[in-house]
Amino acid sequence: MPAIAPNHLTLLENFGHSLHSPSYLYQPERVEEILELFENARRYGLTITLRGAGRSYNDAAMNGGGIVLDLRRMDRILDWDPEHGVIRAEPGLTLERLWQHVLPDGWWPPVVSGTMTTTLGGCLAMNIHGKNNFRMGTFGEHVLEFTALLPTGEEITCSPQENRDLFYAMIGGLGMLGVFTSVTLQMHRVYSGLLEVHAWPTPSLETHLGDLLEHAPEYDYIVGWLDAITIGHGQIHAARYLDEGEDPHPERTLQVSYQTLPNRIFGILPKSLLPYLMKPFMNNAGVWAVNTAKYLVSLRRHTFRQSHAAFHFLLDYIPHWERAYGGEGLIQYQSFLPKETALPAWTEMLTLAKKYSLPSYLGVTKRHRPDPFLLTHALDGLSLALDFKVTRRNRDALAKMLQTFDRIVLQAGGRFYFAKNSETSPETARCFLGEETIARFKTLKRSCDPEGLLQSDLYRRVFEDGNA
Repeated sequence: MPAIAPNHLTLLENFGHSLHSPSYLYQPERVEEILELFENARRYGLTITLRGAGRSYNDAAMNGGGIVLDLRRMDRILDWDPEHGVIRAEPGLTLERLWQHVLPDGWWPPVVSGTMTTTLGGCLAMNIHGKNNFRMGTFGEHVLEFTALLPTGEEITCSPQENRDLFYAMIGGLGMLGVFTSVTLQMHRVYSGLLEVHAWPTPSLETHLGDLLEHAPEYDYIVGWLDAITIGHGQIHAARYLDEGEDPHPERTLQVSYQTLPNRIFGILPKSLLPYLMKPFMNNAGVWAVNTAKYLVSLRRHTFRQSHAAFHFLLDYIPHWERAYGGEGLIQYQSFLPKETALPAWTEMLTLAKKYSLPSYLGVTKRHRPDPFLLTHALDGLSLALDFKVTRRNRDALAKMLQTFDRIVLQAGGRFYFAKNSETSPETARCFLGEETIARFKTLKRSCDPEGLLQSDLYRRVFEDGNA
């Protein structure tokens, strides 16, 4: 590997296009290349950040002035056991290639994100959750074993039995302890490429949250859409797997070709044009009109069957949909609240956003359960993800409002997710993680990365203020 070269200097963005920073971008294909890059980082006094598909809404995969390792070329499937549903793969493998490989044999990833472009390494570093978190937990709970390269050059194997502390710290550890080099996952058995989906409207925030809590145990998945401008209007989508024999044609629905998302709307309009057509409506009045129409259309309860890909990967329906928010991008703010305090806290937050004329243009709700990982965002409660349009005029006011949101969430006993919020402060992290948790994480980091080579803009922002 040659010395750090100026031609590798690249301006990187977060997924929301609201943050930018120049970094030396490398795309290693082998572990040996990563070792050489660690050595070069030492030689030139630089830090290294890991990046998968770059789908984080904040600065988790950014490293201004440092080195960024894009691991998507390390994407080989190393082993697949179709009898038991166990797969071993490199960290750059995407969820898209994962489900396409296992589905024809009657398996599906137990936890997926809202987009299939995320990588296994990214899913582990952020310990993603899906629409079934209340039932299946986080992505990390289905990892049987992983191997990792530490900045010291040591290669380790971790599982719930071996190197247990590192297993539960590296999963969800923001890529700050080491580099995943292989992941062994247990897939979930399915007997059809279809899900049975139940959809119904919710006229108020209280009804919406109540339905999530009451009906989640009846299904395998549950998720809500919330109109954050009207504050309350919404819709619930709950789904269950089909039992063996319910699908008359599983040999057809389990094929990859059946799951492929269409690239045209109504078979006519190319989806690539939709962000441009959406842009004129991305303002308070336009989104209110769209949300109102969406709610009125949803007033009829209905049940239908939908492919796994169509149900899970809504963010892939419209390529580059985030560009519709305009040149300054968007910020996604996600909070996790105990079921007892969610309603008053979110009512206060949404009312405040309306008062400041900074409403969220999209609200998504989920049901959650706790998990055993060190830097966990999970709890027995609910989450609300809110998308905010960023402009040059509102950026400062939006940041101040989201910091107020943090105080409301913390007072309600809530938590946060490091793949989303871009305003989280060291004080906020100490409040929801606790001093003891942060101390344990930093002790492990000193052991795995004594020179502090692994750093990201997010890590420095939240953990390196001298106190956190």
